[in-house]
Amino acid sequence: MDVKYDVRRFRGRQQVGSKRKVRREHEDRLIDELLRDLKSHERVLEMKKYMQHGRITTFDHCESVAKLSYRINKRLHLNADEKVLLKAGMLHDFFLYDWHRDEDGTHPWHGYHHADKALENANKYFEMDEREKSVIWSHMWPLNITRFPKSKEAWIVCMADKMISCVETLFKR
Repeated sequence: MDVKYDVRRFRGRQQVGSKRKVRREHEDRLIDELLRDLKSHERVLEMKKYMQHGRITTFDHCESVAKLSYRINKRLHLNADEKVLLKAGMLHDFFLYDWHRDEDGTHPWHGYHHADKALENANKYFEMDEREKSVIWSHMWPLNITRFPKSKEAWIVCMADKMISCVETLFKR
């Protein structure tokens, strides 16, 4: 009798796990569809040339932040604008330089100033609305203490960026 109980319990867990896997695969396809144009843009693809944290490229970092932002919004039922989350998440570090090398002195305080460069590039290559601009501008809070996130989308991307950055810095070197 106890064995049957354990088997049913195991089957239930297996079904729940497979439902999660299916849901995640569906989300991944949806996210990839929504990001397809951005991810195929030649200037965005340049982010693959620059390392962000450890052995992670800026492109991969931004894609991870965009995906986690989407998932946080879904799981917590925050009802934030998914397109803003994905676009701003993908472009939040669109600064297009190697911040680890500063031979010419062009980016000595990268942590404080790269959001400005990312926003400048995003505006130059894409049509950006005010909410998307605000997310990029404030994503380095609290390091940039005066750039307080002012929307759900800005808070979500800011927190996703911190979470992804910690994982990349600590575990993906």
